[in-house]
This record gives sequence, structure tokens and C-alpha cells, in this order.
Amino acid sequence: MRYRSFIIQNNLLKYYTMKYSIICILAAFTLLTISCKSSGSEYEKSTDGSITWITIDQAAKLKNSEEKLYFIDVYTEWCGWCKVMDKKTFTDPEVIKQMSEKFHMIKFDAEQTDLVTWEGQEYIYKAGGRKGIHGLAPVLLNNRLSYPSFAVLDKDRNPIKTIVGYKDPNQLLSEISKLHPTQ
Repeated sequence: MRYRSFIIQNNLLKYYTMKYSIICILAAFTLLTISCKSSGSEYEKSTDGSITWITIDQAAKLKNSEEKLYFIDVYTEWCGWCKVMDKKTFTDPEVIKQMSEKFHMIKFDAEQTDLVTWEGQEYIYKAGGRKGIHGLAPVLLNNRLSYPSFAVLDKDRNPIKTIVGYKDPNQLLSEISKLHPTQ
């Protein structure tokens, strides 16, 4: 009888020890998750010194706790000047610094076929012409479909300006300085 009582007590001790350990592990994981999310940024920044580009879907879900403006690069795969800007303008150290400090940087393929929900409305790809167009592109660019083009939105995602055409680093910095004068 004593032996049976000892076994029951021993099993209860193991049960509560294991339960306590699991609770401690879950609490530690929760705290770690919360501390990682409150590090100031709502998405992972690039660590190689380049611009951190996010998708339109990621941008749509941002809470924008940093209260940055939104800079949307509206491009197509066939656009040669878009590729030149990616190689020359968006790799310039001063452009990287200024854009990363002031904007959420978003890439949007104007011919993508994925459904996009933006500001509570769904946009779809529309076939036609050479390749067709995504329904969000004309909305972002105020119906001025030319590539490369850039939609600049305020912190609440209201349109501020559309920048059209290729811009070298100095031209782009000049354009954004008009939006965000140096303090």
C-alpha cells in the first residue's frame, strides 16, 4: 500500500513538473515574440545596406507605427528604364539612406495577375492589349500608365504625388526633398 502511494505521488510530481515547464516555455516564447514585434519596424529590414522593398500585400497590412510615407514603384517586367533605376538609382547610397528613413518602399508589378486588396477594395488583373493591366495600377498612378512611375502616398495612404519616368539619383532626391523638406 505504501509503495502504491509513493508511485502515485511520484507520478503526480512528474505531471506537475512537466506542466510547469510547458507553461514556462510558452510564457518565454510569448514574451520573445512580443519583444521582437515591438522593435520599431513592422517588417524585416535588409541587412546588406540596400533598400528594403516590400510587396503591396505587406504594405496593405502595415499599421505604419513609424508614420512614414509610402513610395510605390509601379513597374513592369519588360520596362528597361525600370531595370536601369533598380541598378543605378536605387543602389545609390544617398538614395538608400533618404528613402529608407522617410518611406515604406513598395514594389508593384502593374501586370501581375494576383488579386490585391488595397484600402478595403479588391483589384484584379484585366486582360487586354499586349499583356493586360492590374486594376490597382491606374488607381495608384491616377490613370497615367507610364513606366517607371512612382506613387507617393501620405502616412494614411492618401495620394500626394505621382512621379513619372526615369530619374537618376539626383533627380529622385530632388523630387523627394519637395515632399519631405530637410528639417
